[in-house]
Amino acid sequence: MFPVWDQQPSDRSNSLSLDLFLFSAFFLDQDQFDNLDKHSQWGIDFLERYAKFVKERLEIEQAYAKQLRSLVKKYCPKRSKDDEFTSCLSFYSILNELNDYAGQREVVAEEMGHKVYGELMRYSQDLKGERKLHLQEGRKTQQYLDQCWKHMDNSKKKFERECKEAEKSQLIYERLDNDINATKSEVEKAKSQLYLRQHLVEESKNEYAAQLQNFNSEQWKHFNVAIPQIFKNLQDMDERRTVKLGEMYRSFAEVERRVIPIISKCLEGMVTAAKNVDERRDSGVVVESFKSGFEPPGDFPFEDFSQNIQRTGSDGTIGTPKTEGGKPDPKHAVARTKNKLWLFGKKPKAPTLEDLSHLPPEQRRKKLQQRIDELNKELQKEMDQRDALNKMKDVYEKNPQMGDPGSLQPKISETICNMEKLRSEIHKNEWLSYVTYVSSPVQVLCASTFHTEHKGALTLFFSLSPDPHEFDDEFDDDDPLPAIGHCKALYSFDGSNEGTLVMNENEVLYVIEIDKGDGWTRVRKQGGEEGYVPTSYVEITLEKNSKGAVTYI
Repeated sequence: MFPVWDQQPSDRSNSLSLDLFLFSAFFLDQDQFDNLDKHSQWGIDFLERYAKFVKERLEIEQAYAKQLRSLVKKYCPKRSKDDEFTSCLSFYSILNELNDYAGQREVVAEEMGHKVYGELMRYSQDLKGERKLHLQEGRKTQQYLDQCWKHMDNSKKKFERECKEAEKSQLIYERLDNDINATKSEVEKAKSQLYLRQHLVEESKNEYAAQLQNFNSEQWKHFNVAIPQIFKNLQDMDERRTVKLGEMYRSFAEVERRVIPIISKCLEGMVTAAKNVDERRDSGVVVESFKSGFEPPGDFPFEDFSQNIQRTGSDGTIGTPKTEGGKPDPKHAVARTKNKLWLFGKKPKAPTLEDLSHLPPEQRRKKLQQRIDELNKELQKEMDQRDALNKMKDVYEKNPQMGDPGSLQPKISETICNMEKLRSEIHKNEWLSYVTYVSSPVQVLCASTFHTEHKGALTLFFSLSPDPHEFDDEFDDDDPLPAIGHCKALYSFDGSNEGTLVMNENEVLYVIEIDKGDGWTRVRKQGGEEGYVPTSYVEITLEKNSKGAVTYI
């Protein structure tokens, strides 16, 4: 009667096969997603593990560099006492090269932190976001396919249910149609019910067919387009992760390789420092540092105790010739050489004197020169302080609101007093140094050398000598005139006339000839240029010891 029922058993078997296929396909798809999920997470974990390795490596480099710098700082010289020895200078050079080497280790750590570790962490965050996006897209695709399958399954179940209802209606109609006791109205009612059910079956059948067609289409897209594309994206992501790891491996090695030339130069510098060690020069430094300047002791005289014994003329004993001026004083001879025989013995203790006369001549001269250098440095500081105070005073005079100029005068006076004391000490030590030279066995050479070295800064206190002109022959006639004081320029002077000197305001000059009533003072600049300037343009300060000392500037 209805051809649809002839196909009902085969439709049911097809429905069962479709259910099994969908079930297996769903779980196969889910297993693939789970496997890719695990693998992609493993890849990101491995990337972060390598990033952690790089971080620990750069921390080791930082600690190594820090320890090297601490080591260099620990052994760096705090004083320049041993700077004359080549072995010490080479060691200091090695320390400098080691400090540079530590700097290169810091560069390695910094480059690893910026170009490797930082890049890995940024890329790891990007991978996590991309992986999450692809997996969400896969889940959405799977959920949409599941939804299509549910719609198709519901339409199929509805179609099956309508078919069963139609089958029941057909049985009822056939039973009433064959029953002679059934009324016509009952038969017509059963017939109309059968037609209604058949109509519902057709509608549910059409709906089921449409849903099935839609599901098959979406399933084809899912397994042939969407899922392969998602898998390809995940594959591309994993391959890019692998490529990135290779690049980071290479960057890790490049960071180390870039500093190798500089490290090689540091090592070459250490080797060069080792080659610069000169044992002869070091020995010469020791000799120069500790030579005393003493003459070797003379011979001990023969002490003849038999001179008071009368001898006959026929005595063939050779007598000891008498020395002129009576017999020598053995106590004096022993005393004269007593203090010079402690080269390998115990050095006699001597009190420390202010003029260093307890030291040997050569050591005394060096100590005095060191003292003179220190005093000159202190004098220069006081002069700089005086100039600064004078400038500040001028500023206060021009701008009273900034301060009181009179408040600086006590400090300026104190500074000038300190300068006078320092000059006096310098003059005293220069005189002692000169006396040390002229009293040594090689006084001519020493005096000449001393004058050459200290030309332009030598003060001779003739008041300490019986004859003020005793040492006039030690100097050349071409030496500049002595300075008798200094002056400060109150105004600028152009020096346009012949014999005059250009000076700037607040410039400090040396006075070598005072005003003789013509209104001009002869001065000298620190560079040696001499000339006359107006006396009213300068503020003159004469040295207190200008009458008893001659200062060569």
